[in-house]
Parts: sequence; C-alpha cells; structure tokens
Amino acid sequence: MIEKIYKLIEDAEAFSTQSLEELEAFRIKFLGKKGLLNELFASFKEVPNDQKKDFGQAINKLKSVAQEKISTLKSSLENTSSDATLFGDLTRPGESFNIGARHPISLVKNQIIDIFSRIGFNVSEGPEIEDDWHNFTALNLPEHHPARDMQDTFFIQTDPDVLLRTHTSSVQVRYMENNQPPIRTISPGRVYRNEAISARSHCFFHQVEGLYIDKNVSFSDLKQTLQYFTTELFGKSKIRLRPSYFPFTEPSAEVDVYWGLETETDYKMTKGTGWLEIMGCGMVDPNVLENCGIDSKEYSGFAFGMGIDRIALLLHQISDIRLLSENNVRFLEQFKSAL
Repeated sequence: MIEKIYKLIEDAEAFSTQSLEELEAFRIKFLGKKGLLNELFASFKEVPNDQKKDFGQAINKLKSVAQEKISTLKSSLENTSSDATLFGDLTRPGESFNIGARHPISLVKNQIIDIFSRIGFNVSEGPEIEDDWHNFTALNLPEHHPARDMQDTFFIQTDPDVLLRTHTSSVQVRYMENNQPPIRTISPGRVYRNEAISARSHCFFHQVEGLYIDKNVSFSDLKQTLQYFTTELFGKSKIRLRPSYFPFTEPSAEVDVYWGLETETDYKMTKGTGWLEIMGCGMVDPNVLENCGIDSKEYSGFAFGMGIDRIALLLHQISDIRLLSENNVRFLEQFKSAL
C-alpha cells in the first residue's frame, strides 16, 4: 500500500499542463471529495498498527506535493492568461505600421529639383523673413517703384524694412552676393502675398526659381532649358514664349505649354485654347547683376520662376488649392502610390 502512495507522489511531481481545465481535473483526482487522498484516509483504519506511522507520513507527503503542484501551475497559467488579455493573442503575427505619404507639394518639388539637377543646377535656400533690399531694391524695385504694387506684401509692423518674402528671387540675390559666376541654381521655398484666398489662390504658396549666369548666355539658352524642363515634367515638348514684363528681367516672357484638347478637363484647364501658362522668365536685368556685385558687361544670365502649387494642381488634377494646406488625411492618403 505504501508503495502505491509513493508511486502517486511520483505521478503528482511529474504532472504538467498548459490548461486550467486539466489542472482542475488533477485537483479533483487527488483532492476532491471522492479523490485518492480521501480514499487513502478512509483505508487508514485497515493498516496494521506498526505501519500506520509510515502510512500517515506518506499520505501527508502526497497531499503536500499535490497542493504545491496545483498552486504553482495555477499561478503560472493565470499569469499567462492575463498577458493574453492585456496584449491580445500573442501568437498572432504583428500588424504592419501605417505608412505615411509625401505631400503633393513635396512630390512636385522633388521632381523639379531632380530634373534641373541633371543639367547642373544646385539648390539654394534663404530666409522666409526678408529685408527690403533683398526682396525688392536689389531686384530693380527701388522704393516707390510702381511695380511694387504688383505684389501685395506682408510687412512686419515693428520694422517697415522687414517683410515676409514675396518670391524666392531674394534667395537668388543672396546667392549672387556670395558666389561668383558661373552660377547655376534653383531656389524652392514658401512665399507670402496678401491675396484673397480662393480655390485658385492663397496668401502663402510655394515657388521654385532658377538662375543661370555665365559669359555669353543668350535667350536661346533659356528657351532650350525650358524646353527640356517641360518635356521632362509634363511630357509636352511644345512651348511658346509671350512677351511680358518683370522688373528684374529684360526682355521678359510668359511660358505656355501646349497641353492639348483631348478631354473635357483639357478644355476647362486651357479655356478651350489647348495652351496652359506655367511660368515667367527672362534675361536678368543688368542692374540686378550690378546690385549683386557681378560685372554686367562680362556676364549675362537668365532667370525663371513657377508656382509649385499650381503645377501640383495640374499634375494631380486637384480642384482646390486650399486642399494643399488643410492637412486632410483622407486627401493626403491618395498620394501614397506616388512615393
């Protein structure tokens, strides 16, 4: 009989499970009302007197082993269960992170930078809070010049000589002051103008302006550069240049690209003409070169500028420029595929 009890002790010590149901069955088997321990205690009176001491010690050891085994396994299984409740099913594969999207302004800006970098243009940047000299005077717009009225400006109230830049031409002035020709640079950035906000215009927007200065630079060099750019960005090789006026270039021109009239959208965008205005350009005025410390008799150059926002609206068929600054997640998620 004692040998049977020691065999049960071995079984109890070796018992292991990952299930609370199996552990409960083990408890009932050993410690239940009709369990093995109660049966052994009931048979105690049948044990010879000289064996009762050993028999009692064996039963107590079995009870102790069974209780300790139940306590240890129950604690372990309950901790595992609480972890699963807290963290979910730990066997499930991890969820992938929600990948963000580049803003359409960044997408178009990066495209433009990439196109011009292939023909040797670097990127230059400057402050958004600018002084009058770099934003106006150095660009052939002295004080009281009527052309200043072309740009409604945000001046800083505490200092009438400080303003939010109205174009990134101010960056070109700073670059010419600190670098000698040959110069080949583009200046992307945010600019500010005191304009009414609508579906087609905003009080802040993004521009990229280009500048090339060297010996014997001609208008034909400008045209060929713009021809290359429009072909690379739009896939349209047909352009035209219309005479225009900008204070810092002479001669000046507006650049149109032939978009075509293949769809109803084309008719709306081009107002039925097939032509779409995309930028302004011209030969750098000699006065601007002299203001920046460059000899206008030895060097010449061309400059051009375009609105990144307008091109983004065009390339991605966006109907309202205000969408570009409202940070609507549903709108921005559309550009994930454009990464």
